[in-house]
Amino acid sequence: MRFHVLGPVEVEAGGRPVPLGGPKPRTLVALLAVHAGRVVSQDQVVDAIWGERPPEQTRAAVYTYVSTLRRALGDVIVRHPAGYVLEVDPEQVDLHAFTRSTEEARELPPEEAIRRFGAALALWRGGPLGGTQGEWAEGERARLEELRLLALQDCGAAHLAAGKGELVVAELTATVAEHPFRERVRAQLMRALHQAGRQADALACYQEGRAALLGELGVEPGPELSAAHQQVLRDPAEAPHRLPEQPNQLPFDIDDFTGRTAEASALERQLRDGARLCVISGKPGVGKSSLATHVAHEVRDHFPEGQLFAALRGVHQTRADPAEVLAGFLRALGVADAAVPAELEERAQLYRTLLADRRVLVVLDDAGCEEQIRPLLPGGRRCAVLVTGRRRLGALGGAVHLHLGVLNDVEALALLGRVEGGHRVDAEPEQARRVVRLCGHLPLAIRIIAARLAARPLWPLGKLAERLAVRRGILHELTLGDLEVRGSLSLSYDGLPRRERVALRRLALLDVSGFGGWLVAPLLDCPVPEAEDVVERLVDAQLVDVTSCGGVVRYQLHDLVRAFARERGEDEESEGDIRACVARASRSWLALVRIAGSRMPHAMWGDDHAKTVPHLEDGVVEELLADPEQWFAAEQTGLVAAVERISELDLTDVATRLAAALCSSRFAVRNMFTQWWRTHNAALGAAKRTGDHAGEARLLAGLGGLRYEQDRFDEAEVYYLQALAAHELSGDRQGQAAVRLSLSAVHRDHGRLDEARAALEQALPDLTEPGEVARAMHGLGRVLTEQGDLDGGLDACVRAHLAYRRLGDRRGEAIALRSIGIVHRAAGRLDEAAEHCERAIDVLRGLGDRLMSAYAVQALAKVRIRQGRGTEVRADLEECLATCNDMDDNFGQALVLRTSGELELAEGDVERARQHLDRSLQWWEALALPVWRARTLRDLAALGRRDAWPEALAIFERHGAREAREGRPQELSSDLLKVAEAQ
Repeated sequence: MRFHVLGPVEVEAGGRPVPLGGPKPRTLVALLAVHAGRVVSQDQVVDAIWGERPPEQTRAAVYTYVSTLRRALGDVIVRHPAGYVLEVDPEQVDLHAFTRSTEEARELPPEEAIRRFGAALALWRGGPLGGTQGEWAEGERARLEELRLLALQDCGAAHLAAGKGELVVAELTATVAEHPFRERVRAQLMRALHQAGRQADALACYQEGRAALLGELGVEPGPELSAAHQQVLRDPAEAPHRLPEQPNQLPFDIDDFTGRTAEASALERQLRDGARLCVISGKPGVGKSSLATHVAHEVRDHFPEGQLFAALRGVHQTRADPAEVLAGFLRALGVADAAVPAELEERAQLYRTLLADRRVLVVLDDAGCEEQIRPLLPGGRRCAVLVTGRRRLGALGGAVHLHLGVLNDVEALALLGRVEGGHRVDAEPEQARRVVRLCGHLPLAIRIIAARLAARPLWPLGKLAERLAVRRGILHELTLGDLEVRGSLSLSYDGLPRRERVALRRLALLDVSGFGGWLVAPLLDCPVPEAEDVVERLVDAQLVDVTSCGGVVRYQLHDLVRAFARERGEDEESEGDIRACVARASRSWLALVRIAGSRMPHAMWGDDHAKTVPHLEDGVVEELLADPEQWFAAEQTGLVAAVERISELDLTDVATRLAAALCSSRFAVRNMFTQWWRTHNAALGAAKRTGDHAGEARLLAGLGGLRYEQDRFDEAEVYYLQALAAHELSGDRQGQAAVRLSLSAVHRDHGRLDEARAALEQALPDLTEPGEVARAMHGLGRVLTEQGDLDGGLDACVRAHLAYRRLGDRRGEAIALRSIGIVHRAAGRLDEAAEHCERAIDVLRGLGDRLMSAYAVQALAKVRIRQGRGTEVRADLEECLATCNDMDDNFGQALVLRTSGELELAEGDVERARQHLDRSLQWWEALALPVWRARTLRDLAALGRRDAWPEALAIFERHGAREAREGRPQELSSDLLKVAEAQ
């Protein structure tokens, strides 16, 4: 019997998992396993399971749990006068085996230590104590994670001592990102990078560590980190190869840029003379962005290898995420989507590596704080960074700072005249000077006034000057960081009719940046034509800009205008009005998302899910959704912000439904995991604050779906179990059934087939939604097939196919057809299998579903291989692998690699078969999917790997997979194997 706590808490008996029940009995098992062979008192048990809120009859409850576990585990749990004891050999508990192995490894020579540490660390299957709960579990997790970190450090030391540092770079990088102040780990990473020939990265790693220590703790690096730094400096290494891409991302340099001659010249001189970091700071609206863009264009010739630009949106409520900015920069520098690292620190390291020896200018506009900028600074000395921000950002070491003041009289008058047209400035010079003084000499204010003058050719300057002077006292009361900016914005705002002011306030309260004109209709509760007229008047007032997306007219709120208008909205709108208008807009968005989703090729619901949109006429809806994909692309940023805003207002019901709808219609289909995570987490916060257990359960299930799509199966299971518990609190049996349906897929992929089948059988009686019933039948068919009940599996898959057909779900039909083909293939009916797979491919390609088309092609390829026609599908498999790689589908990559290995195995190309199968095996091990790993081992056994079949057979038998009864695979001829070995 084996006890596992270094990952999800599990017990195996006779090679099969033992059902343990929910979080409380799992916590009890974990407590006893951690103290294996030692007595655990009754009080310890109660504290671990219930914490400070035990039930009234604690002893009875503990007795019930212990009795249940003893029925499952036998007599290994023994009652003791002082409590309970798990009477097993400590080596039967992975934690104790891990502890013993690491202690022994620390006494061994490096090569032997590496192997022993590797075996110990391999016992970890994810976050420790998975599936448990309570303060004891949280504290114990922290302790176990510390043990793992120490083992990783000692393992790294052994690799370095053996001269094999390059093998642990990836693992050390992840550890440093998680523990940035651990100097020993950072020193090990530096030495590992140095051994891998990456001196620049090693030095950058030191500088980042030193900056973090100084910035956060106020201390210099200690002896070990300093020594690593000196070692790298003493022994230079050749820099890695750089990609040739030369991005040019600078925005448009406005033709009427006026003034700033001295400041522009100073910045240009600094950048040409080798300044690495220049920071422009000043008042809002003072022209920082315009100056930075102008200077960047002027010095482009000095940075011939590219210019990068990012708007950091420092004044936005939701600032640009440095990780997302880095992802964009890496793509611009030639890094494929699939090669962009997942974590911020890894992205930053790759970014610095690519720019280490290149001459590139990076412009970071509207930075909010130093923390936002630091990951975006390249390490190479040939690059330069030009930053704009409202604050001075003085914590950026080594920066050249330019504080940008207001325009002088000459420049301000020149700007006013150039934008307005010039004739009135020349005709009324005194009044022109008065106007720019009342504008505070701020460029933004002057541009607004000049534009209004240009739109009113009959207004004399004196009339406008009088209006400004009268309102000066009111404007002084409306500040936005400083007097002048707020006054300038108020000037335009106060000149608007009431409806336009309300629209501007409510757009800002909704926290949108880009939007379609229709959005004002629900905000004002008026027809769309009236709303569009309001927006056009805001455009005339230069408070809203016109943009486009795919040829469709859209509008943009400048960040300063939006911040100002939101403050006015909070002052002038009641809380009830704010919630009402945001709720109306969100319900309109929700209906549009559902209709657009139903019209997309990968629709996950029928047309009856949504038909009308509140506040929008049918003709408007048809115009907006003529191209659903384009509409989603245009609205995506606003939709994410909307979910976050309505969640902030605790409008839980619509927040939950909109988050779920976005995942059903686009985020899941397009693998838009970041947006999925943001919207679900925001809505989950609202559900928890308002005590909405039903909404909380839906969102937790959605987060489980996110982790499942990301192939993070252990985390998916945790979220699903939390969702199940939340549904139990609300008494929602149908919700519980839906979660069990999703949970069954996790069990199936983990190879826990009995648990998967039990979850489906428990869910089916409570499922009422036809689509979920179809999914359940399909899932049952797949489980039965994997267990070897091919007749039962075929029957369930056929019934699922018919159910999908009745629903009009073409995608579901096709996926079920693929499964039917797999059953026929397993039964040896190859012609029938090929026919069903080909039908699935035709449907999925017609729907434009690239990923599932790849899965269907893979299924057909396995049939063709068995028919002796494998060469026909070699190119198709290569295309499938590229698709899975593009869409970041790790499971699919592993599956296609295995099939490619089977193809080469059938063709007798032993070396290529081994390469594909070894790569597939690495993926299955990374994904922790034992049955799939065993299937690949079975293929490797045919290549003569002697230990592969016994290991695979043990896994098949432990999990009840049908392959356990199919027998050992036939090896290739000895002649082929000898030829391969000779090569």
